Amino acid sequence: MLRPVASWCHRHRRVVVLLWIAALVGITVAGNTIGSRYDPGSQISGTESQQAAALLKARFSAKSGDEGQIVFTARAGVADPTVTARMEQLFAQVADLPGVRSVTSPYSAEGIGQTSKDGKVAFANVQFDRKAVDVPKSTIARAEVLAAKTAGDGLVVELGGQVFEGEMSPGPAELIGITAAILILLVAFGSLLAMGLPIVMAMFGIGIGLGLVAFTSHAVTTPDITVQLASMIGIGVGIDYALFIVTRYRQSLGEGMDPHAATVRAADTAGRAVLFAGGTVVISILGLFVMGVDFVKGLAVGTSLTVAVVMAASITLLPALLGFVGHKIDRFSIRRTPTTETTGRRSMWFRWSRVVQHHPWVSAAAGLLVLLVLAIPTLSMRLAFPDAGSRPSDDTTRRAYDLVTDGFGVGFNGPLVLAAQFPEGADTSALTELSQRLKGTPGVAFAGPAVTSPSGDAAVIRVIPTSAPQSVETEDLVHTLRGDVIPAVVDGTGIDVKVGGITATSIDVSERMAARLPWFIGAVLFLSFLLLMAVFRSLLVPLKAVIMNLLSIGAAYGLVVAVFEWGWFSDIIGIDKTGPIAPFIPMMMFAILFGLSMDYEVFLLSRVREEYDRTHDNATAVADGLAATARVITAAALIMVTVFASFVLGDNTAVKLFGVGLAFAIFIDATVVRMVLVPATMELLGDRNWWFPGWLDRIVPRLHVEAITDVDEELAQLEREPAAT
Repeated sequence: MLRPVASWCHRHRRVVVLLWIAALVGITVAGNTIGSRYDPGSQISGTESQQAAALLKARFSAKSGDEGQIVFTARAGVADPTVTARMEQLFAQVADLPGVRSVTSPYSAEGIGQTSKDGKVAFANVQFDRKAVDVPKSTIARAEVLAAKTAGDGLVVELGGQVFEGEMSPGPAELIGITAAILILLVAFGSLLAMGLPIVMAMFGIGIGLGLVAFTSHAVTTPDITVQLASMIGIGVGIDYALFIVTRYRQSLGEGMDPHAATVRAADTAGRAVLFAGGTVVISILGLFVMGVDFVKGLAVGTSLTVAVVMAASITLLPALLGFVGHKIDRFSIRRTPTTETTGRRSMWFRWSRVVQHHPWVSAAAGLLVLLVLAIPTLSMRLAFPDAGSRPSDDTTRRAYDLVTDGFGVGFNGPLVLAAQFPEGADTSALTELSQRLKGTPGVAFAGPAVTSPSGDAAVIRVIPTSAPQSVETEDLVHTLRGDVIPAVVDGTGIDVKVGGITATSIDVSERMAARLPWFIGAVLFLSFLLLMAVFRSLLVPLKAVIMNLLSIGAAYGLVVAVFEWGWFSDIIGIDKTGPIAPFIPMMMFAILFGLSMDYEVFLLSRVREEYDRTHDNATAVADGLAATARVITAAALIMVTVFASFVLGDNTAVKLFGVGLAFAIFIDATVVRMVLVPATMELLGDRNWWFPGWLDRIVPRLHVEAITDVDEELAQLEREPAAT
């Protein structure tokens, strides 16, 4: 299929390029016109917190929207007449903004308890009439302007809550990542023109992909982190895929092929591997749908769409661009003599493979020890959603968080909401008893009275923990309330009480995802085993690959825990507060890294298998395969590492975490795994690497990532087709 596609795109290159330009412009313009609707979407159906949220929405319609805070402090004290006048004016102005239902001032009777004991800090609750994602951006911007105008002369005003959490800038990440990729491609190809092809192709792919992400945000719950994650993955895989194809194209030119034949050959070999690897990435990421979390579905759709567009560009746009380049691929060379894509037994990679193969036990043991030591911190990984205290220190919601912590205690940043339901006219004295019992519960800083709904069949109790929203102590408190305190009071009374609120929701989502993570990882590894078994007709090769993938990803998890939970080197990447790992990150990392590692696995082992089938000499096949692929694998991995690592320069902690984890995992996979463990273990196993029972050979379908027939005849036929005018 790829041969005629590549041939057609090469011959009709002007049409193909114009179609891609039209797609890029059209989708970009449409995306800017329609806009996006990014939503954190932290609810999971069937959890207790979701049931509490549904009850509150049905019985307390006035509080059905999200809530924000105006937090302020003053040197003269918040009760100073001047401060009071300025803040009351601000509250009135904010209350008139579109989407705001009410503002509860700390100076009002309803706002008792919203001023700190020392009188230095206070906050007003801003009740919106809709969810945070639907609050007009103009309202948020206007509130920020009003707060800034009110502040000054010893008065500090900050805005807290999810509504005011703006999109965090990725910083110069994309620019630095692309610049680094350009430099690496220049070294690899030695030509400005050859370097430019992967960059242009990747830019088309992610430009269209991000436009599609904006579209899907209207149909699927999609967090704003999807944009940066899709950019990161799109740039990395786009340049990598083009690198593989351009490398094979240059190699074919060096063998004497004309540009058309070289393009078709590159598409039918490297392009086939790109389709296999990219398809694996898409399938594994879409496997996240089994997690049953709305915002994870949005992440999966957005990221996989970008990868799919990049794949399509690799097998259509790139052949068209190669048609324009032809034999001029090495024009504007930065070297005196053009480089050629040749490999051989005089290369350093062949010599390196022989060194490893001469000491296989030592090499295998050393590589395994490195991975196991790096993976040790994974055992202490804690999954939980970071709170606003993990945001950058220059963010208004972070400063509001810190002010509330200083004035009231850290627990005020994550209140729990107990939603009770009962028959109308029922005896609700148990709720009064529950409120009193809560006040004496360890871990509870404050428990308010039960407030009955207008319908008379529901009530809410506000509970303030003594600990931070993301802390283990708060998680334990939620379980204590659900398992001990609440049942002991309301069982047998006909009153049903659910623990909800943003903090409880985060805990429920984290626990659901943590419970499903092992099943997801197991399913991905099993799929990996089956795919590699079908490709290489072996049992031990895919088994080793699965184990090594698991170890390399475990090493990446370990580094993530050491940096983001333990604080190692955190200052270097701009993390001023450590915390738990967001629960969606390990599964997204695993899905992405599974596909990327399959890319390198197939690229290396398919060449090894090709040499083994030709010589039936396992040791020589491993060395020759490594020599033939190591240079391009190293260049591809180096591009991935620099692109991913550049994202630590942004503000978003989750994006930083992705950048560190993905960059380190690719580095480990391309060095310790591909260059040490693979040749060492294949040397130890010898011909047993390729053992495959006959009965399995008959029932397992064959998958081919390289051309399985001689392409010369088909190339000759394609050459006889009329050329495009």
